[in-house]
Amino acid sequence: MRVEVERETCVSAGMCVLSAPDWFDQDEDDGRVVVHHQAEGPDDAVEQAVELCPSGAIRLRSTTPD
Repeated sequence: MRVEVERETCVSAGMCVLSAPDWFDQDEDDGRVVVHHQAEGPDDAVEQAVELCPSGAIRLRSTTPD
């Protein structure tokens, strides 16, 4: 799985940072989501961040071909 974010959709709520601080941060200038790194198989905290994101700006995408 790969983490994808739509910074334009982000409302800077910070739920991603609270849920998965090893994965996410907020931009110092506009407060929007920033992904720290990409790795295969995001953990439960990332999945929780996706669920808690009020704007739906964070998604998990499969890296395997359909």
